[in-house]
Amino acid sequence: MRILIIHTRYHHFGGEDSVVDQEIKILDKKYTVDSLIFKNHVGFKGALLFASSIWNIKKAKIVKAKIKAFKPDIVHLHNWHFSTGPIIIRTIKKMGVPLVCTLHNYRLLCPSATLINKNNLFLNSLEQNFPWNAINNKVYKNSRILTFWLAFIVWSHKKIKTWDKINCFICLTPSMTKLYRGSKLGINHDRFFIKPHFVFPSKNNEMIEKGNDFIYVGRLSEEKGIHLLVQAFKHLPYNLKIIGDGPMREMIEKDIFEHKNISYISSMSREDIFFELRSASALINPSICLETFGLTIIESFSNHCAVITTNIGGPSEIVTNGINGIHFKIGDVEDLKRQIKIWFDYSDLKKEKMRNNAFQTYLELYSPDKQFGFFEDIYEKALNEVKNDFI
Repeated sequence: MRILIIHTRYHHFGGEDSVVDQEIKILDKKYTVDSLIFKNHVGFKGALLFASSIWNIKKAKIVKAKIKAFKPDIVHLHNWHFSTGPIIIRTIKKMGVPLVCTLHNYRLLCPSATLINKNNLFLNSLEQNFPWNAINNKVYKNSRILTFWLAFIVWSHKKIKTWDKINCFICLTPSMTKLYRGSKLGINHDRFFIKPHFVFPSKNNEMIEKGNDFIYVGRLSEEKGIHLLVQAFKHLPYNLKIIGDGPMREMIEKDIFEHKNISYISSMSREDIFFELRSASALINPSICLETFGLTIIESFSNHCAVITTNIGGPSEIVTNGINGIHFKIGDVEDLKRQIKIWFDYSDLKKEKMRNNAFQTYLELYSPDKQFGFFEDIYEKALNEVKNDFI
């Protein structure tokens, strides 16, 4: 089978980009794989790309030329926002190639993409045919104009049935699938499939003695709840190590300056992060949005690290409360502090059992070996649907 992966990278490399790289790597072991990678920009060039993303003919021609040259059996699309725009979906459909699309966020349902605004869940768009409340609340880049334009792009392509031309949508968790199936997007329920992400294990399997420090790995941004985590540890006698970067970096560095129990590292290699996970007491995921998944969580599981996480969205489905981690109430600093204390007071035996459960969860659900079954089922569905169109 010949598979063409199409993806638009964000200006700053992130989780979606990492997932695409990993999927290309694993698919290449069994299939003939090629990729077409675009990139978003900032400044004037980025503004032009965003403005033209409603109907970017230039990018459509690039996609058309790639399909003609590579002749794929399947096109697997990840991110179309905003460098290519949705027109490439119509181009792929016209060329008669089955199309699978991974939904990494909720952008088709709300311009925020994260269903969060000003530190609170923002679900208003789910009940509206056109997201006027999102526009008034400036949920995209704190701009009414940009929010309107993104909303209009999604809405206009819904009206001309662009999204209907995707044969299969991949969601990452049951809760994400439920939201999309129950939305006003109007796509047949049987086109949505669940395929979780995966991670490759560490190259170093050496077991390390566990310490008492907690760890956060991820983007330093509003929706990740990093500010709540810092507030919690200001009043706890335990150590926290923060690893990551993002728009809240300066604020976090300033906020933790006088708190010696909180340390910060802006970047680390993947293997160094895995070392930190293997030696940490537990990972904490304080996200305040409806996360579609939790890549850092399964990275933790792969390194025998249990997770303390919010009780909604993808993370709450990956982490089973009391089995391979602990849940706390979303956005509740006091409950987060309580659950951290509960974890810290667990016996060494109980902690070790939960860490072993975490690793077993990784092996059974999120290891590379489990991926081909998902891919084969979904790709076969897309191929059959296109065949039936021609019967």
